[in-house]
Amino acid sequence: MLATSYQIADSIDIRLFKSVFKSELLYSDADELFYDTGHGTFVYVFKYGVVCFLNYENVQLSEFLRFISPYCRNLFEQQLNEEFQIETGATEYKFGYNKVEIVKADKEILRLIMLNVSQSVALDYYYEQTSKLLEETNYHTQFLEKKGRLDISGKELKKYIGKTLNLKNRIAENLYIFDSPDTTWEDENLNKIDMGLKRTFDLQERFRNIQ
Repeated sequence: MLATSYQIADSIDIRLFKSVFKSELLYSDADELFYDTGHGTFVYVFKYGVVCFLNYENVQLSEFLRFISPYCRNLFEQQLNEEFQIETGATEYKFGYNKVEIVKADKEILRLIMLNVSQSVALDYYYEQTSKLLEETNYHTQFLEKKGRLDISGKELKKYIGKTLNLKNRIAENLYIFDSPDTTWEDENLNKIDMGLKRTFDLQERFRNIQ
């Protein structure tokens, strides 16, 4: 099985999308919608602009992205994506580069894998955003060092500070790298998979770099 996650927009209106998309909803809260879309396919929609597909053909995937686009804010032309292979029938859980081997394809296990893949692609997106801000900041501080003044007006400086704080707030709100789903506290296998996936994607270290 192949899980593919896309960062398609700044955000997705979860509440509105839930009201119009009628596949079987397996899990929902204010930030996430996890659907069984039939014939062994699943889709996971996140408020922070990420959609993850499992076992989707390219045509199906493109159709879904077109369908969800009206519910997106600031839809991206260039979309970050990440693929992750899932193999079933293993005797024990094994984690490798871009692959996990699991004993059986339980829906809760699949959701957990798709969640981690989605957090990984979101980290890539926020790393890009913070890198751009850091480059801008370095330019302004170097100018300040050389000239003894800032090359940015009071109003523009306030807008720049606001942009930085808004990005910081979005990262804090949308990345739950250190929080595991409640189900992992109740199931030893789910907890083992969650920890293994966090190490595989190096989520915690990448999150610290962004911070």
